[in-house]
Amino acid sequence: MRTGLYPGTFDPVTEGHLDIFRRACSLVDRLVIGVAINRDKGPLFTLEERVAMVESTCGGIAKDLGVEIVVHPFENLLIQCAQDVGATVIIRGLRAVADFEYEYQMVGMNRAMNDDIETVFLMADAEYQSIASKLVKEICRLDGDISKFVPAEVATALKAKYAK
Repeated sequence: MRTGLYPGTFDPVTEGHLDIFRRACSLVDRLVIGVAINRDKGPLFTLEERVAMVESTCGGIAKDLGVEIVVHPFENLLIQCAQDVGATVIIRGLRAVADFEYEYQMVGMNRAMNDDIETVFLMADAEYQSIASKLVKEICRLDGDISKFVPAEVATALKAKYAK
């Protein structure tokens, strides 16, 4: 069984993330979505809220594609998380050249720690290349329309956060 790990903070999960979830499923038999506990980023949503959003938005994908999808929170090194979940491949989504520069360095460090785990880059579909969780949150905070960028349930959760 080929297991892949797609890590991120998913604060919140966007349509771009869902696109990568779907496409990653064609590469593996089991997809682990690693929800990072990244205290440095100061997420809007709690870990529990982010895990629940990812679980609810990817359940249909797993069923439609016949692939097992597991949501796994983690706070250790990415390469350690990959080892913990039995992943042989780390899946990363890229939107722009700036993403690649950071990811390139990360791959080098990960391979130095464990060269048995490959990293695969999936380019965001052109429709989703401009979507960034940070921008979605800003648009929502300023009462803009985010319906094209996130699933309806995520939009509802975002609006509720900013209504407080």
